Amino acid sequence: MTSATAAARPMPKPGILDIAPYVPGKAGAKGQKVYKLSANETPLGASPKAIDAYRQAANALEFYPDGSANELREAIASRYGLKADNIVCGAGSDELLQLLAHAYLGPGDEAVYSQYGFLVYPIAIAANGAKAVVAKESDHHTDVDAMLECVTPKTRMVFLANPNNPTGTYIPVAEVKRLHAGLPKDCLLVLDAAYAEYVRRNDYESGIELVATNDNVVMTRTFSKIYGLASLRLGWIYCPSHIADVLNRIRGPFNVGAPALAAGAAAIADKAHVEKAVAHNDQWLAWLTAELEKLGLKVTPSVGNFLLVHFPTAAKHNAAAADAFLTQRGIILRRMDGYGLPTTLRLTVGSEEANHAVIATLREFLK
Repeated sequence: MTSATAAARPMPKPGILDIAPYVPGKAGAKGQKVYKLSANETPLGASPKAIDAYRQAANALEFYPDGSANELREAIASRYGLKADNIVCGAGSDELLQLLAHAYLGPGDEAVYSQYGFLVYPIAIAANGAKAVVAKESDHHTDVDAMLECVTPKTRMVFLANPNNPTGTYIPVAEVKRLHAGLPKDCLLVLDAAYAEYVRRNDYESGIELVATNDNVVMTRTFSKIYGLASLRLGWIYCPSHIADVLNRIRGPFNVGAPALAAGAAAIADKAHVEKAVAHNDQWLAWLTAELEKLGLKVTPSVGNFLLVHFPTAAKHNAAAADAFLTQRGIILRRMDGYGLPTTLRLTVGSEEANHAVIATLREFLK
């Protein structure tokens, strides 16, 4: 493009065109039954109560939704013992992460995230003119010392996915507190707890206590994973009142639709459905891990609803060849090249049928 051509049309702010767009996983394959195990979606689907609430909301689509999301915020607050005023709802936790970056980052600022952190973080950072600083991980785990070494007087935000996607690893609450203790008071610690409901570890906490006792910590959550409402784009953030005030000033006045609000309130109240989803994941996460290891594949230990599977580097059995082989047979996993993990595929825990299918297909592939 010549400078004359560029001057003849609107141009984005500097740095925008340098951002690599987020690329979602493949959705399917043609002409056969498909097992989509690429997006960490729950195989149990949404709560029947949430589905019914969504359908009921369809009777009033001509009206604007509640711009304050009062019913949903109260439902979340009741479930976790929080103050509703400290909760802000958004179109997925992605929107809330973007709003945080928009509110607190600008040119000259820096924000830190871990080496294999969620790809939305660098996008949100760069979109607001700030510099993304990557902290090396240790054996696919967040390294608190490495993150603290990245902090400078310019650091305004630190993103921590705990558990992390795509690795499935977590750090104990004591390490999260150590990270927070090492940050300046004017640096915001963003705890992304999208997979918190799946974790069964005594030394894990999602971040509620840290938010409640500090002015520079927030926690984001999503309805896309264990609640099965991914298509509705619904998330929430628990934050100090001064941050909630900021987010409510800059978010869209009706940023969450009425069907999503209704479904979310019903979903979070249906504890039995969530417990069923957790039990399914506990059973099949362990089974998949054991079966993959029997095939000679390394698996990063996960506390989420997915596994990072490592393949040999030889062309015949590498991750790219495995992905192509699986896709031809209607089994869709997630390539991790964009995360700097080209020798891996991410596998979502699926239904019993899907889990058996992926193991049988990989056994055939590795012959």
